[in-house]
Amino acid sequence: MKKLPIGIFDSGLGGLTVQREIALALPYEDTIYLGDTAHVPYGTKSVQTVTRYSKRIAEFLSEKGIKLLVVACNTASAYALDELRKTLDIPVIGVIDPGAQMAVASTKTMRVGVIGTEGTVRSGAYFDAIKAHNVKVSVFFKACPLFVPLAEEGMLDNKIAALTASHYLGYFKEHPVDTVVLGCTHYPLLKEAITKALGRNVTLIDSAEATAIEVRELLSKEELLRTEVEKEGDSDRIGSHKFYVTDSPERFIQVGRHFLGDTLAEAELVDLGG
Repeated sequence: MKKLPIGIFDSGLGGLTVQREIALALPYEDTIYLGDTAHVPYGTKSVQTVTRYSKRIAEFLSEKGIKLLVVACNTASAYALDELRKTLDIPVIGVIDPGAQMAVASTKTMRVGVIGTEGTVRSGAYFDAIKAHNVKVSVFFKACPLFVPLAEEGMLDNKIAALTASHYLGYFKEHPVDTVVLGCTHYPLLKEAITKALGRNVTLIDSAEATAIEVRELLSKEELLRTEVEKEGDSDRIGSHKFYVTDSPERFIQVGRHFLGDTLAEAELVDLGG
């Protein structure tokens, strides 16, 4: 069981930030990533549709043999996490609660902002997660839908990114916060533009980093964590990483290199049906 890979999925490319942080935090772990590029984005779809897609992907990854599933998509975490936990007999981690918990631990003023896609903001999942950790924290939301195409086009720290960030994040001048959760897995690529718009006194919470920490803690607790010693004496070997997509591997690799660089060399096309 310990030698099985970690399964990770997202509606498309954003979850690569989560995969990257897990690979950095757990260099001896293997991962299998699936981007449901045929159905992206999830944020505009119903709870029933996202749950159906998520269960199909979870079944595919389970058949590959995984020891833990990471739902590296905020919308799927909001809509399908409970159903996946009922369906699977392995641990399932989403990206919302780790980020919410880190935000509550970080805030000094008890005022937390959350930025994300319209679907994630509309779901109220971050509100519920933050309030579950501390009911006294006030939560303020702002949807930033143009951040996703900016990230995928590699427009991360130019004038367009700066103007877009200023346009959206001016909201927090009227609703001051000291902590902001990056509630979409694309958004870490835009950290510099977001920081410039908010000011460096505002702490950014990267849900990808928070999720990687939770993955490490859970695997350690369950005695499923791979270490250098357990690589059968091959101390130079690091984890291997496989990537699957449901549409256009070429596009996935091209855009995915904004997230992972040249380490993303190939992705296999799979048909999950429907």
